[in-house]
Amino acid sequence: MNVRSRLFRGFWVAGLLCALLLIGEGLEGQLSATLTTDENFRAQPNGTVLGQLRAGLSFGVVEVTNDWLQFDLEGWVYNLSLQAIDRGEFGLVVSREDGENIRGRPNGELLGHLEEGTFLEVLQRDPDWSLVRRRAWVWRRSTALFASGTSGAADRSITSASSGVTPDGEWALGRSVDAPILSTPDGDTLAISAPGTNLRVLAREGNWARVRLEGWMWLPESADGAAEASILTDVTLESLAAAPDEYRGEVLQWDLQFISLERAEELRTDFYVTEPFLLTRMGSDGEGFVYLAIPPERLAEARGLSPLERIRVVGRVRTGAARLTGSPILELLSLDRIP
Repeated sequence: MNVRSRLFRGFWVAGLLCALLLIGEGLEGQLSATLTTDENFRAQPNGTVLGQLRAGLSFGVVEVTNDWLQFDLEGWVYNLSLQAIDRGEFGLVVSREDGENIRGRPNGELLGHLEEGTFLEVLQRDPDWSLVRRRAWVWRRSTALFASGTSGAADRSITSASSGVTPDGEWALGRSVDAPILSTPDGDTLAISAPGTNLRVLAREGNWARVRLEGWMWLPESADGAAEASILTDVTLESLAAAPDEYRGEVLQWDLQFISLERAEELRTDFYVTEPFLLTRMGSDGEGFVYLAIPPERLAEARGLSPLERIRVVGRVRTGAARLTGSPILELLSLDRIP
């Protein structure tokens, strides 16, 4: 947690300096931002909470005030959770008691959640869904700021571009401002890429790229096994299900039984579309299912597995409970066959 906090503070300082420079040059209207964590959005700075947004959402900045950014949120909401009103610019209100999700397209990728009573502008209405907009505010320290057109951040709506491994030898140069490297397009910040950093591009999904960064860090060898201690070997499915948020980002080692290699469909919103994953189960009696997201460089290794083969995996927890199935999803770090 201390490492993440230092990374976050350093990241925010870099983003703040960049924003101040741009604002000083009269470029406030040319800023864009990407959420680095799940965050509330509000009607006014530090005002009424209108809902929550998912990490990874990108938007253009309308106004910067102290520690707050104003922006326009657009997305699709299910009509049965809305009620027509006549409140000036607002034509709809969220009427469902526990609120409703807002998505990138009808029944598509989840952008966030709207609280009951949130007023919305109507942009388009379909039989089942409405395209809505709401101008709101979000805390600046929960975002990364970029000059528009220079950020690697993407619109969180699912694009039609296909994903896959990029041609060998494709490299990218770090942007003109410090930028976060995330575990997934909507995941935790793993590191900050300095301007001009050389990045090896492994795969692309819309405007997101999976990259590899090589470098050196101070990591002295120790006799107390501190490095190995960071891999948790005693976590059960039950303990993970009981506290899924607490384990997010932790590295686990599990013995699993391989079932099949799959590709994610659009309804599996914890994956990007067509992301490869292993369907596995815990225990010989099938205690529960575990999904393993496969990085492109390990796809050939995964294809060599045989159904019902036993494997020992080390993976980072993407989520302790997938939205579709409730099963955990790990990002595969290493895989060994068990004789």
